[in-house]
Amino acid sequence: MAMVFERQPRESAKAFAAFSVYRDMGPERSLAAVAEKLGKSKVMMEKWSRKFHWPARVAAHGAHLAMFEREAAEAVARKEGAEAARTEARVKEEAWREGEELIAMAREFKQRWRDTTRVPGFESVVRALELAFKLKAFSVGAALDVRQVNTRVGGADGGPIRIEIEAALDKIYGKPIPGEVVDVQVEPRQPMLTEAKP
Repeated sequence: MAMVFERQPRESAKAFAAFSVYRDMGPERSLAAVAEKLGKSKVMMEKWSRKFHWPARVAAHGAHLAMFEREAAEAVARKEGAEAARTEARVKEEAWREGEELIAMAREFKQRWRDTTRVPGFESVVRALELAFKLKAFSVGAALDVRQVNTRVGGADGGPIRIEIEAALDKIYGKPIPGEVVDVQVEPRQPMLTEAKP
């Protein structure tokens, strides 16, 4: 079955060719421009447009193309997201190895410190251990300090999250989403207690 913007069963080749010119003209399209371009009468273009629903077919064609563009953009985003995830995994593995090496160095430093009468700079050990544990925390995705939060969010398959803005705003500002049952219960007001003034 032909899509609405393809040639229709009772549409002549000439009528479809005229529709194709109309469809491909872009936002500046007009029946008069098609008639002029094809050397046909504007009345004929109006007849074909009414009979074969040109404006609706143009809208359907635009929606069809937009769907493919959206799917292509989402495929690119998924591919880039997968590559970013692989890169992040490599960086985390390297951070873990570096953390392990720094901890081993700190242990060796502590042992040498115990075995000697010299007093080396203890701050260096503390800094090495602090860096080591930060690297290891990063490598497993743990927070590096209490203020850190994970802000990465994604939709299905790691792709973008789709938000119906109008529905979200309606929900936020109290308008129920169509089909949603809202049960409003009003809490009785409590009398305010005030301190008696002397």
